Parts: sequence; C-alpha cells; structure tokens
Amino acid sequence: MDVKKLMNLIKKNEGRKLDFKLRLDIDSESGKKEFVKDVCAIANSRGGRGYIIVGVEDKTHNIVGVDISSFPTEEQLQQVVSSRCEPPIPIVVETVYLEGKQVVVITILNGEQRPYQVREHGSFYIRRGSTTDTMRKQEIVSALQEGLNLNVETCPIIRSSTKSLNISLVDRYFKSKGVECNDENRDFLMESASITIKEKESYKTVVTLGGLLVFSDINSIYIPHNMVRIVNNVNLSKPTISIVQGNLMSIIDKCEKLIKEILPASYPSNAILEGIKNAVLYRDYTAFYGVIEVYLGYNSVTVVSPGNLIKDQINPMYSGEYFKRNMWIYEKMITLDEKNRFLQGGHGFKIMKKAFKNYGRVKFVNSYELNSFKVIYPGVKLFE
Repeated sequence: MDVKKLMNLIKKNEGRKLDFKLRLDIDSESGKKEFVKDVCAIANSRGGRGYIIVGVEDKTHNIVGVDISSFPTEEQLQQVVSSRCEPPIPIVVETVYLEGKQVVVITILNGEQRPYQVREHGSFYIRRGSTTDTMRKQEIVSALQEGLNLNVETCPIIRSSTKSLNISLVDRYFKSKGVECNDENRDFLMESASITIKEKESYKTVVTLGGLLVFSDINSIYIPHNMVRIVNNVNLSKPTISIVQGNLMSIIDKCEKLIKEILPASYPSNAILEGIKNAVLYRDYTAFYGVIEVYLGYNSVTVVSPGNLIKDQINPMYSGEYFKRNMWIYEKMITLDEKNRFLQGGHGFKIMKKAFKNYGRVKFVNSYELNSFKVIYPGVKLFE
C-alpha cells in the first residue's frame, strides 16, 4: 500500500471496513481471540476489502507506529486466522514508513465464502459502524444466500399447509412448461419443483417460502412481511394508506391499478411500477422486519425495498453486475406473466431514468447500514 492511500484511510473514521489499533497482541489467548473476532467481523461486512491499521490511535488518529522487530510476521498472523476461522480468511500484511514511524496495514481481502465464523464457539461476527457485534439470524441467512450456499426460496415454512396454495395457479405454471398437472401427479410435481417439501422427521408436506410467495393468495398468514405499503399524499379522493398483499403476481397487478388511479394521467407511472416490480422480484425476503414502501408526494415519489444491492462476487469478471436474489421466484414469475413485464433483460434502471429525461433526475440510494434500496423519482407537482 502506498503512503497516499494509507493517509487517506487514516483521515477516515472507523467503520465497517476500517479499524485502528495502537498495538496488536497475539501472544496471549485473549489477544488472539480479539484479533480473530475483528478479522471475521470485517470479512463478513459488506463493502469490499477491509483494513486493520496498527500503530494509529483510534480516537485521535495520531500516528504512534510499531516496533517491527517484535511485531508478528504475516505467516504468524495468517496461521492464527486460518486455524480459528471457518473458512480461512485471506489477509495481506504490509509495513508502511510514515512520518518517521512504521505502521502495519492488515488487509482483509474480499473473499467469496461469506459468512465466516469463529471455530471455537461457532459465532458469526459483523461490524456495526465502528463496533464488532454478533450477526443476526437474517444477516447469516442473507450472507449464505449471496454466496450461493443457500437458496432461501426453497426453505420450508414451518406449519404452512398446501391448502393455502392457489392450485389453478400451480396447474397453469406446469401447463406453461408443457406438463399436464392433475390430482394424481400434482403432489409429486410440486415437491420436484420445490414448491413444497416433505419434512424428514414427520413426513408432513409443507410449503416453501418461494411456493407461498408465488402460489398462495393468503400467504400473509405465514409471511406477513410480504406486503407493499402505499402512502398517498397527492390524491385526496383516494385512501391515504393502502396495504397490498397476496401472491406476487397479484401484488404487482393491484399496485399497478392503485398507482394509476392515484397519480395524474400525465405522470409516467410506468416508471414507478418498474421500481415496484423490481422490489417485489429482488427484495430480501429474509428481512422479516421490512416491507416494500411506496411514498407518493408532490416533491418526490419514493420506492423503498428491503435488501440493498450487492456487487456480484461470484463472477468477478462481471464487476458491473449486481447479485440477483430470488432467481427461483424470477423463473416462476416470467413463466406465469402473460403481460411479458419481466423480460426487460435487466434494463429497469434505464427505463426509470428515461421516463423522467426532461423533468429531473431519478436517484438510486443503496444503503448497507439500513439494508435497503431506494429509488427517488421527481414529484407529482411537475406534472400537474
């Protein structure tokens, strides 16, 4: 690392990917545990490479330096990390001469095997701002999904029932695939397509998360976070708040009807519907605390979706691409959609921008802290 880049890092405050340490102790057991916990937390946090800078005060950012003669070697540090983290986390150790002192930079490389855990007790850690904390359940599930280690859509929803499924929708899906579905083969076909799954111990058939989302009209009984909340601040003749629930296709259809009824005819509502459609398809359905929210206002129109956009780490050669969640759901939706609304080939952002070309900018806000993605459009006042 060159001096200029290091100085830029030192000027920053500690955060998800940056930690300052006055000294590093791996001689004691407690010191090793603390170091491994910090490395694991930084590696599990989103945002690319992370850095632990040793020889700098964390509050004042004063450069104190370290005694290199007694400082652990890269091999020693790597040995501590690889023996205590699962899977091993790749690190690089560099010494930089700065203001007459030597500073050690430990780079935690952006691995593709998140989430990482501490072997000793199996804990997963993450950075929240400048502090290290244990990962929450939905964060672990999300990390597994991003690393393609878990297909969350095919996970069973405990206590769900196949009676909640819209069988005509199920039959239409298989018919579109050229498979005739009837009472004799339906259970087999649904299990083969991961719409349902049979529990290993009880042999009871339950519905998967994806099965409920796509094929159940009453899925809110089991997954109440599958909802679009529309806040109307522009049309007094329509309800201020509308709650839209149901299977994913019906949610999109209902939202389309509501948005067109609320907004002026001159407003490019199709751009808003594009944002809602993308939110329904690609939101993080492991975020059980969040719903899709649409705010219709005079100054701006906003669509907020749980789950931020994540750069594709699995195929790094396509560095401009984002990881696409819910591909199981996507396949079902493009099969069922008779209006061909999902065949844009990833041009959703362009469609949204183009619709407001002569009226203002469409802003995209990707928040790692809030785990959300927000689209902000020009407001209704420009079209009245």
